[in-house]
Amino acid sequence: MSTSSPSPTPGFLVWRLANKWRVAVDRAMAPLGLTHAQYSLVASLHGLQRAGERPSQRQLADHTGLEALYVSKLARALESAGLIDRTRDPRDPRAVRLALTEQGETVTRQAIVVVQELLQQLLEPLGGLDAPRTRAFTGELTALLDAPLAPPVPNDESNRRTTP
Repeated sequence: MSTSSPSPTPGFLVWRLANKWRVAVDRAMAPLGLTHAQYSLVASLHGLQRAGERPSQRQLADHTGLEALYVSKLARALESAGLIDRTRDPRDPRAVRLALTEQGETVTRQAIVVVQELLQQLLEPLGGLDAPRTRAFTGELTALLDAPLAPPVPNDESNRRTTP
């Protein structure tokens, strides 16, 4: 009987890495008054605005991978903090458009610098942010994120294993 523990699964390792990253970003963002989720929102909004877009909450939810209801809650909190403006879309009264305020731009630029430094530290074991191993790792993560993930259909014959 083996006394060694089984190797961790890829899913477990991805979960652990995601949690490690979330905690690290939460701690790094605290002095700027942001959470990791809020940072994700303002940094994404910053990037989209630099590309000439003024996204709706729905578009930002799709971009970040966050639930639309959660983006709405985060956007209201960021608006209360003076970091973003939320305005109704005149062409679609159901849609709310988002934009960083001047204060939001300043805080977001500071936050991006902090997170880039943190990312460099996290990726140091792979050779750093611009290393070939990091580029390969990024490609692998992208492939996993791009793969559709549909839940199995109960009682679907194609999901059943057969034993020889």
